[in-house]
Amino acid sequence: MDMTELIRRFRQRIAEGPVFGPFSKTSDPAIVETLGHAGFDFIILDTEHGPNSIETVQNLIRAAQLSQMAPIVRVPSGDYEMIGKALDVGAAGVQVPQISCAEDVGAAIEHAKFAPLGMRGVCRFVRAAGYSSMERGEYFRRANEALLIIQIEGQAALDNLDDILAVDGVDIVFVGPYDLSQSLGVPGEVEHPLVTEKMQQIVQACLDKGVFVGNFTETIPQAETWTGHGLRYISYSVDVGILYEAAKNLVRDFNRMRNRNG
Repeated sequence: MDMTELIRRFRQRIAEGPVFGPFSKTSDPAIVETLGHAGFDFIILDTEHGPNSIETVQNLIRAAQLSQMAPIVRVPSGDYEMIGKALDVGAAGVQVPQISCAEDVGAAIEHAKFAPLGMRGVCRFVRAAGYSSMERGEYFRRANEALLIIQIEGQAALDNLDDILAVDGVDIVFVGPYDLSQSLGVPGEVEHPLVTEKMQQIVQACLDKGVFVGNFTETIPQAETWTGHGLRYISYSVDVGILYEAAKNLVRDFNRMRNRNG
């Protein structure tokens, strides 16, 4: 499927209800492709905490696109070069971590969009432009449809929340519960009442502004709870964690069978 059409389909789905997708920390396109065939709406290809380079990410993007799943690249920072490269190799969008203030949002927009929306570095001899096969005006127009997702995950962002949400150009706000828990002094306790309270504060502020909001969940009950609070962009677990849990459950069942027949 054409990436522009994939982005448009994603936008339609999230407008209608929640979308679901895992983080990915592998470098194997087959795993990404498999998850797409399973029916996930999107996948977050993680270059902040994952092992991938821009060279390996482009093959993961191909695999996601082939299986009709929107590939989002979480860049390591709001760096000009990293955002541009992720979009050059064809990402459906970028997810920018550690947003703390309105200026961070403005910088992310500037790095992710071509004029007049931003000042992204211009090169049409890239995968996203069909290696120059796409008419240049069409490429620049289509490129600005890519998704921009920002992560709010610290006390500084909470302090500046109204200013952050006042900046136009963000498609989705993603709440990072683990970093948020650390900033609140309860690292890893993502269901701590204080973390839940602050997350609900962020969610309500986003909903009041008409901005889609999402977070990371590790269980179906967590996902169900947060969709009930109005979240639309639900990241569910991590590909390696999903594989581990499935394999662990199989081994458990085989051991039970072996014990019964032993």
